[in-house]
Amino acid sequence: MESTRAASLAMVGSATSVAVGAAIGATVFPIVGPAGVVALRQAVAAIATLAVARPRLRAIGWRRLRPAVLLGAVLVVMNLSLYASISRVGLGLAVTLEFLGPLAVALVGSRRRLDLACALGAGLGVVLLTGTVAGLDPLGIAFGFVAAGAWAAYIVIGQRAALALPGLTATAVSNTTAAAATSPLLVLALIGLDPAELPRVLLVGVAVGLLCSALPYAIDMWALRRVSRARFGVLQSLHPAAATLFGFLILGQTLTGWQLAGIALVMLSNVVATARPADASGPPDAASPRPGSRRLRLGSGA
Repeated sequence: MESTRAASLAMVGSATSVAVGAAIGATVFPIVGPAGVVALRQAVAAIATLAVARPRLRAIGWRRLRPAVLLGAVLVVMNLSLYASISRVGLGLAVTLEFLGPLAVALVGSRRRLDLACALGAGLGVVLLTGTVAGLDPLGIAFGFVAAGAWAAYIVIGQRAALALPGLTATAVSNTTAAAATSPLLVLALIGLDPAELPRVLLVGVAVGLLCSALPYAIDMWALRRVSRARFGVLQSLHPAAATLFGFLILGQTLTGWQLAGIALVMLSNVVATARPADASGPPDAASPRPGSRRLRLGSGA
């Protein structure tokens, strides 16, 4: 119980950290672009997590490393598409669209009528988010949906990676893979950078790398070993609210009343879909469905 409570509190901090970091990163979009911010973020995250984890890759072997490497590829797609969406439709809306990924993981395979209602509720939330404002960038919306698919993959593959590797090894390997893949983008961003802007960009890169990648990914891997996918999915509901709040406080981005209602509806749909009386706070093993059970869980713990 104490371990579950600690993991839950840690994930509250993780959601806040990601939202603050993403808002800070958006302040230099005009200078290096979304791709440049992602490349900086991954480079900083890789350096930080490698320094702490110091993984012994030869002793681990490729078979156990493979999920973490694949997770790194997922991170590239997730972060590039999310930041592209943020640059076009704003932080709160982009993160809410991305949040449909965890919700889909919760609903896939379920046959409960309540879960069908949750899916319809989330769909209505998206309509309120995107259909109540004229001139909303359709490419930004599309990038948000791509990020959603990547976040769903992050949950599934991230759990496998966390269970296969000890400590922060999965986080370090995935961040390093993502940093290597985005290194050409980092070179391009820095080559065309005004020298006077370099200190600011690097400072923002450090903040975003630590707040959006190194810290929250480490927390996720730690939490997924201690809580069920159901509890993990419920706690992910904090992300849209945190993104909306810090998008307003740091970037001055505002949403209409209908859009705020849409965000609330998507979050509520996820909470209802993922909350299970039997597994809301259980350890990883408790989240694995028994033979013959049709109840869907968001995961077992990594």
